[in-house]
Amino acid sequence: MSQTASNQTKSTLQLAQQLGDALLRRGLTITTAESCTGGGIACSITDVAGSSAWFERGFVTYSNAAKTEMLGVNASVIARQGAVSEAVVIAMAKGACGQNGDDLGVAVSGVAGPDGGSLEKPVGTVWLACYLAKEDKMHTRLLQLKGDRYAVRQQTIVAALTDCLALLS
Repeated sequence: MSQTASNQTKSTLQLAQQLGDALLRRGLTITTAESCTGGGIACSITDVAGSSAWFERGFVTYSNAAKTEMLGVNASVIARQGAVSEAVVIAMAKGACGQNGDDLGVAVSGVAGPDGGSLEKPVGTVWLACYLAKEDKMHTRLLQLKGDRYAVRQQTIVAALTDCLALLS
């Protein structure tokens, strides 16, 4: 593992631990709905010892069909706006919370590369949503990330954990 990758792993572990502490203080749980990160956010969360107290499940919905079937994302929204859109990550975050009654849902959908980008949504384009269900509070953000596939995915994981922490504070 490169030094950069090692530092990134430490950073995500620290963020996930801080997120877990914040969730425990408030008596809340989190669920993940991931596309471009392929379960990376959930992996970062479960790297924390004791995370089962605040994390029960995550959803990897890489395909549009999975987003619809597992999270209830309306297929017409995907067709109209694309899988990499604010509307889709909002529906993913809400759908993930609705599946299990979790308090906080985080969702990401993006173009990690190296292929798949377009002029409108180039490689590195990622939509992120954090939804605090009990307060019906939603935070979304469009990321335009640089780097290779690994870098885009890692930056997305860090952004997701960071934004969840911010929403809780």
